[in-house]
Amino acid sequence: MREGAKLLGHPIHQMLIVFPLGLLATSFFFDIGWLVTKAENIGIVAYWMIFAGVIGGLIAAVFGLIDWLAIPSQTRAKSIGAWHGIGNVGVVLLFIGSWLLRRGNPATPPMAAIVLSAVAVCIALVTGWLGGEMVDRLAIGVDEGAHVNAPSSLSGRPASEQR
Repeated sequence: MREGAKLLGHPIHQMLIVFPLGLLATSFFFDIGWLVTKAENIGIVAYWMIFAGVIGGLIAAVFGLIDWLAIPSQTRAKSIGAWHGIGNVGVVLLFIGSWLLRRGNPATPPMAAIVLSAVAVCIALVTGWLGGEMVDRLAIGVDEGAHVNAPSSLSGRPASEQR
């Protein structure tokens, strides 16, 4: 797929998603740590990780939408991309809910906030797989003709070029 939002020859969405996925998933592990230790600093770290992850997720979503709009209609990729995007919006909304529930006292998150985060992480596992399906199986965001000896994306030469 040649269209979509790219930076230095690579899809921006694929570059950005690692941040919200990492932050939001790790916030849940901090929640587990808080449940075990009741250490207030762990609850506060989870709170701010969620905040940063949500912001990152919203930014990544903009570029994901741009890429999705470039996928041809009536294709399996368009359908899977829709499920991927809708699911990830749900993940972000669940984490927003979790964050809002914590706002009164981030050091001691209520159980409902932790449950929302757990549900969101489970959904993110599915939507992450869908994103992998888009790239690995349906070649969305992969240069046409890509191969193990393709020239650098910075060279301006097509990936299909042979040496």
